[in-house]
Amino acid sequence: MSADLSSVIAATTRWLVRSYPTAGGVLSASLAEAQARQAVTVAAWLRYPTLLDAALVAVAGPGGALRLDRITGAAAPEPAGPDGLGDSGGPGDSGGASAGLPWIPVPREPGETGSAWRTWVDEVLASWAACLLSSPDLVEEAVAGALRSEHARGLAVDFRRLAAPDGLDRQAAPLLRHPDLMEPIAELHRAGLLACLGSHRGPDAEAVAAD
Repeated sequence: MSADLSSVIAATTRWLVRSYPTAGGVLSASLAEAQARQAVTVAAWLRYPTLLDAALVAVAGPGGALRLDRITGAAAPEPAGPDGLGDSGGPGDSGGASAGLPWIPVPREPGETGSAWRTWVDEVLASWAACLLSSPDLVEEAVAGALRSEHARGLAVDFRRLAAPDGLDRQAAPLLRHPDLMEPIAELHRAGLLACLGSHRGPDAEAVAAD
C-alpha cells in the first residue's frame, strides 16, 4: 500500500465497517473489514493512480466523513439557512437526506479518545467502494484497472475477498454487500467510477460496448 494513501484507506475502511457493521463475532468482523479494505484500496488506486496523486491527497486532505455521516444518520442534518436551503443549495443537505434515516450520534469505540481519524475519510472512495461491494459486475474491471496503477508495481496483490467472496465472506458482510442499503452512498459518485473504468478501456472495447 502506498504510504501516502495508507491513512486515507484505513480511515475510509473504518468508516465503512462502523457504518455497516457485521452481526457476527471476531471472525466475521475481520472478514468484513478485509472486504471493505480491499474495496477501498481498489477505489484508491483507481482514483489516485500515481504516487504524485497520492502525495497531493496527503497534502490537501481527502475531505472527511461529514456528508457521509449525514446520509447514514450518524450526524445531524445540515442546518437550513434563512432561505430554507442548506449550504449545498437544496433543502437541508441534499446528500444527507438520501437515506431518510433519523439522526443517531456515532457511538465511540472502546478506548476511542477522539474522532480526528474521520477527517481522513474520502467520500469518493467510500462511494466507489460501496459500488464495488454491492455490484459484482464492476469488480473484475475495477481490479484490472487498479493493478495498472503505480501502487501495484512489484507487488503480488490479492483482492480475492472482494472479487471472489466465499460463503463466509458473504455471511460476514451482509450490510456491506446489500445493494439497497449501500445505494445512498454508492450513488454519490457512481458516475465518476464508471467514467474512470471507461477511461481504462481501449478503443476496441469502447466500440463493442457501443454496439
